[in-house]
Amino acid sequence: MTTQMDASTMGRTVERYMALPYRVELIPSVEGGYVVRLPDLPGCVSQGDTVEEAMEMIRDAQRGWVEVMLENGRPVPEPAEAAGYSGKFTLRVPRRVHRALTEVAEAEGVSVNLFAASVLAMAVGERAPDAVAPGRQPSMRMVEDRATNDEDSAIIAPSL
Repeated sequence: MTTQMDASTMGRTVERYMALPYRVELIPSVEGGYVVRLPDLPGCVSQGDTVEEAMEMIRDAQRGWVEVMLENGRPVPEPAEAAGYSGKFTLRVPRRVHRALTEVAEAEGVSVNLFAASVLAMAVGERAPDAVAPGRQPSMRMVEDRATNDEDSAIIAPSL
């Protein structure tokens, strides 16, 4: 059974969702302009001729999306970031990879944790962690896989 919200309660609820940090994807369109979407709100998509217009349009689309969901008694998902990512996870790697990561990290004068976090951040298009020395940005270089002595086997590693 769906319960109706009064306009005042719904307005406060909509504003609460509008204030949450939803991830925005802005994609240049081949026809010109931009397509913009909120991946956490399925079907919440808009477009604009400029970045500013696209961002304005997605906020309008978000408001409408949230209002329709609430009016119909349907749940509105929280942003994935708000869902809780601790920044910690367990990763098992082969011993030879662990050794190669450790050797490169030691050569760079950083911890294996910082080194691995930097490599992972760059792999997904993010900036390397702030623990990198100020003014230095990691650069990519090939690191010979010392465990196998196989010239064709290498891992991508940042030079911190």
